[in-house]
Amino acid sequence: MRRLEGNLSRGGVDATTTQEPMMTEIMSRDAQTEVEGPAEYFTGRVTIRGQFARDEPSRVTGAIVTFERGARTAWHTHPLGQTLVVIEGVGWTQVEDEPVQEFGAGDILLCPRNRRHWHGATPERSMSHVAIQEALDGTNVTWMEQVTDAEYLARRSAADGSQASL
Repeated sequence: MRRLEGNLSRGGVDATTTQEPMMTEIMSRDAQTEVEGPAEYFTGRVTIRGQFARDEPSRVTGAIVTFERGARTAWHTHPLGQTLVVIEGVGWTQVEDEPVQEFGAGDILLCPRNRRHWHGATPERSMSHVAIQEALDGTNVTWMEQVTDAEYLARRSAADGSQASL
């Protein structure tokens, strides 16, 4: 522990202030492992890199996920919700019993806690996002069944009144 002394009125710090020296941990891109998204949880080609989990008492976990055209997650929930920061491309998402929504690079999605949802790329464009969620009692996600082609293409079908296929 390092003690800093000074006078607040002269731009210094109070003698009672203590500060621990700290370094930011950097996970360089070259050192990040990239894995294929398991077929059990994804449809299409999905890659996951930069997976992280903060040390307790933090509950934050995350990763950078890239969905090729037409790729998507299975239905799933997060006990404390999920935040997606879209870094490139265009995607679709749906919360159960709600319409399919489109989002793009620069958008931030705030997925509700304990609500079934899915997200992925559109049929025409790939999409990448940073996924951030918290674990509750050691669990940050509960995976469910695959999203059907009809569920995935509901936005397109509603827009043109037809049934599209992959």
